[in-house]
Formats: sequence, C-alpha cells, structure tokens
Amino acid sequence: MLIKISKFEDIDSKKLMDIYSESNFENTDYFFPDEKDKSKAVKQVEDGFLNFLKIEFFKKDDAIYWVLEENGDWKCALRTCKVEENIYYLEALETAPCQRKRGYGSKLLSLVVEEFKKMGSFKLCDCVSKNNRASLAVHQKCGFQIVGDNGYDYLRKETNEYDYALEYRCI
Repeated sequence: MLIKISKFEDIDSKKLMDIYSESNFENTDYFFPDEKDKSKAVKQVEDGFLNFLKIEFFKKDDAIYWVLEENGDWKCALRTCKVEENIYYLEALETAPCQRKRGYGSKLLSLVVEEFKKMGSFKLCDCVSKNNRASLAVHQKCGFQIVGDNGYDYLRKETNEYDYALEYRCI
C-alpha cells in the first residue's frame, strides 16, 4: 500500500528511521566524527534527520513523504517536493536493509510516478550517486533517464560531480 504523508505529525518516526538505519549509521562519521559512542551518534543523526523534516522539508511546496507499506511494515520510502511549476524534486529513495533485493524500491518509485501522472504533465528530477548501481538500475527500470553527468540538488541549489542528474518526464 502506498502511504502519502504531507505533514510531519503523520510520520511514524521509528518505522521511518528503521528504513534509513544504514544511511544514518554511515552518516555518523560525517556529522559527528568525534563521537566515539556509535549508538549516541546514530541517535544524533536521527534527531537531525527528523528535525530537518519538521523544520524544513514539510514547509516546502507540495512536500510529500511516500512510503511503501505491506502488512504494517514500512518497506521503503522517498520524498518529493515542488521546485517550480510542474517540476518536482525526488530524494532519499531508500529500502530498509532487511527488505532489499525484493523489488520494493522499484515498486514504490513506480507507484509515485503513477500518482504524479494523475496531475498531468510534470518533470520529476533526482540525483543518484554514480557508484550506486542498484539505485541507478531502479530509476532506469522505472523510466528515469540520465540527463547530466553532475547531479543537481534542488534543495541546496548545488551541483555534485559524484552524482548523475536523472529525470522522469511526462509531457
């Protein structure tokens, strides 16, 4: 089942952080390099993540967190927001580590694309690490095209040479 969340209060923080557990652990070295206690560092990363959603993300136009749920379990998630008329930015597509390689990422991405098609014409933009072959394959399977050798983060308004720019167009 596709869950569409448009306000922070509707997020199940525990279920969402379970999806991003691997990334949150990896981000401890970046955000809290001096913290020796990894569980404390993970908690700090999670708190920062949730604060970003509450304070910044859900303040953006048409900000939506999309979650794929089956039998009460959150399998994967991504978020989108409007950046211009008929242009949306997609980010943070992630599948819970214990749920990977079961097609949940492509299922969620396909369902989100179908929801956008109901609105008419649109462009859905994303940037994916050049080293993340799994994510690139999922995006391409769902109709995304690589449109640039440098990804563009619409929220930070900056390019990144380590990412590809991807787009899904429905015109």
